[in-house]
Amino acid sequence: MTKSEELFREAVTKIPGGVNSPVRAFGSVGMTPRFIASAEGAYLTDADGNRYLDYIGSWGPMILGHANPMVLEKVSEACQKGLSFGAATEAEVDMAGLICSMVPSVEMVRMVNSGTEAVMSAVRAARGYTGRDKIIKFEGCYHGHCDAMLVKAGSGVMTAGIPDSSGVPKGCTQDTLLAGYNDISGVEKLFDACGREIAAVIIEPIGANMGVVLPEKGFLEKLRALCTENGTVLIFDEVITGFRLARAGAQEYFGIRADLTTYGKIIGGGMPVGAYGGKREIMEVVAPVGSVYQAGTLSGNPVAMAAGLAQLTYLNEHPEVYKQLQEKGELLYGGMKAMCRELNLSCQVNAAGSLGCMFFTPEAVTDYTSAKKSDTAAFCSYFSHMLEHGIYIAPSQFEAMFLSAAHTEEHLRFTLDTMHKYFEKHC
Repeated sequence: MTKSEELFREAVTKIPGGVNSPVRAFGSVGMTPRFIASAEGAYLTDADGNRYLDYIGSWGPMILGHANPMVLEKVSEACQKGLSFGAATEAEVDMAGLICSMVPSVEMVRMVNSGTEAVMSAVRAARGYTGRDKIIKFEGCYHGHCDAMLVKAGSGVMTAGIPDSSGVPKGCTQDTLLAGYNDISGVEKLFDACGREIAAVIIEPIGANMGVVLPEKGFLEKLRALCTENGTVLIFDEVITGFRLARAGAQEYFGIRADLTTYGKIIGGGMPVGAYGGKREIMEVVAPVGSVYQAGTLSGNPVAMAAGLAQLTYLNEHPEVYKQLQEKGELLYGGMKAMCRELNLSCQVNAAGSLGCMFFTPEAVTDYTSAKKSDTAAFCSYFSHMLEHGIYIAPSQFEAMFLSAAHTEEHLRFTLDTMHKYFEKHC
């Protein structure tokens, strides 16, 4: 029995499912999760000493690679001064100023502790600002595990095949309206029916929790116009895309400004952190200035701020990182697309910059419904091969691959070669 198997056997007796987040479970691929002992650069090492080329990157934030020396130095310095104060710090002010300078649509920002908390708070702010109750979300877009968002959510919920979540009263979702991703006519119908009752539309500008699903041409632009026309707050959930696709995230990548934006762990260099921000007039409804209450003892934690400041400052001062990530994405995901054509595979590859996903389906994947048609049994076989050959991807058909500055051309070509050998043998 391996060390990971021993740890998992013990974990299931004390932790639900043996993991502290469902996306870490290997149940959908019929395997035991690997327990990670350390990470550096583009690699993970598990409890048994096995080394893996990592394409998860802690689900996105490790854009500079694991254990980046610059980030670790700043974290170490901050730790020497204390781990938490429960009081205001200069680092919070610096972080707020940096985010506002990098993202033109963000005039004010509030730190929180996770992407889930950021979404929950942004929706509450939008409702407080507009005086309305209803929100529109999209099938397959995951916005954390707050009650109102667990309606046809993506990520772990999608992997487990659970359409909703037990423990969520119907009243919590009665004001959540559901639309199909890339279906602008469906959104128009909701506005026609509810109009001025809709406080906010929340969307992942790239659906990155049902694999990777790109917005069709004009979709986000029309969404922006509908929100403007109806006085509705447009919220971009950039927990995945923020500071990853570009300096200002998906809003720069697509040339569209949201009214509010939510962020996750990338702004903490992998430390537990989140944030929401946007137009000053909306953010000033938040306490202690306004009547929308939101608080958090650990919000703006000094260690998390130190890590985030180090990472975001580097990205801000080195825009060439994004060009390099784009080129790496073209090499890896472009190579995967070429492989599909060469071997006539019943697969689709969706990608944007450093984000990508291979779907095991012959049909184009443009929304939740088409993503769900993927052959998950075929994915399991593929996943097992990749893991056995030292490549660590998400244990789910419905998650993204993440590239980092630590991935080299050699890494990417090794990955493509490993994939090619699998498909030559099995297809």
